[in-house]
Amino acid sequence: MLETKMLEDIDAVIFDMDGTLIDSMWIWPSIDEDFFEKYNLVEPENFHENIEGMSYTEVVHFFLEAFPTLKRTPEQIMDEWTEMARDRYMNEAPLKTGVHGFILEMKRQGKKIGIATSNGRALVEDTLNALGVSQYFDVVRTACEAGKGKPAPDVYLLVAKELGVSPGHCLVFEDVPMGILAGKNAGMKVCAVDDAFSRIQEEKKKSLADYYIYDYDDIKNETYEVL
Repeated sequence: MLETKMLEDIDAVIFDMDGTLIDSMWIWPSIDEDFFEKYNLVEPENFHENIEGMSYTEVVHFFLEAFPTLKRTPEQIMDEWTEMARDRYMNEAPLKTGVHGFILEMKRQGKKIGIATSNGRALVEDTLNALGVSQYFDVVRTACEAGKGKPAPDVYLLVAKELGVSPGHCLVFEDVPMGILAGKNAGMKVCAVDDAFSRIQEEKKKSLADYYIYDYDDIKNETYEVL
C-alpha cells in the first residue's frame, strides 16, 4: 500500500482535469486558431494568459468583450467550441502518466476522489466516459457550476463540501498557477503537475505549490519534490 508524507492526514484528492488528469491543454490553442480563422479575427495579445483559470462561461464573455462585432450568443460559441474540441478529446487526450494507478490506489485506501475543472460539463462527462474512468470520481464539478473561475476557491470548496471532507484534509492536483492558487485559497494542500503547455511557468508553479511531480509515478516512487 502506498504510504507517503504527501498523503498524511489527507481524506480526499481533487483533480483539475485539463493538463492535470489528462494531456489536453494543447487542444485549446488549436481550437482558438481554427475559430479565429473561421471568423477572420485576430487573437488578442496575451489571450491565453488572460483567460487562465477562467470558467468556460467567463471565457466566452471575455471573448465577446474582445470581439463585440461577433454576432453570436454565449451559448452558441460554447456549443461551437465544444463540438470543435470533442473529437480531439475523445481520441487524442490520454490520461497523464501514472494517474490511473494512483486513482486506483486512492480508491483502495478509501479516500474520496473529485474533479474541479474549468471545462464545460458536457465535454468533461464525454471525456471521462471515453477514457473509462468516470466511475472512479465521487464528485465532478465545473467552475461554471460554482459561479467563479480560478483562482477563486469556489469550485474546490464546492467539491470538498459535496465530498463531505474539510478543506484542510484535501489534496489538490493542478497544472497552472491560477489553479494552484485556487486550491491554496481554498485552504488545501496542492501538488503541481508538470505539463508541456505550462512548463514555461514551472518556477512560478513551484513557488505556489506544496509539492511538484513530473508524473504520478513520482508519488509511488517518492521522487516528488517537497516545496
